[in-house]
Amino acid sequence: MSTRSTAVARGRSRTRAHSSTREHARPRVRITARAAVLLVIMMLLAIALVYPARLYLQQRSQIGDLEKQTQILTTANQNLTEQVQKLNDPTYLERLARECLGMVKPGETAFVVVSKGGDPQPISC
Repeated sequence: MSTRSTAVARGRSRTRAHSSTREHARPRVRITARAAVLLVIMMLLAIALVYPARLYLQQRSQIGDLEKQTQILTTANQNLTEQVQKLNDPTYLERLARECLGMVKPGETAFVVVSKGGDPQPISC
């Protein structure tokens, strides 16, 4: 055999030895530059979408809270409007003056009911 044929034979035997060990080893994943750039772009897009989504959900929650508060304030406003209308009625004001303040018209006599213990009943106004 010539020197060249001996070298070729040695190269073949080395290739076979390396190929047999590669078959049993776990295949290596090779990432190309294009795949790496694509992966980085995908990660940046995912990160860029997280903040607006979180902000959207936070604002929806805030809108819900504000709607509840608006409903409570609307109910309170209606109650106060009714109270103002009652206070503008002279008969209601007269009843309040008689029951709560113990006021009487000139010429009338006021009576206070006292229990057996001697204490008058508290006024519920």
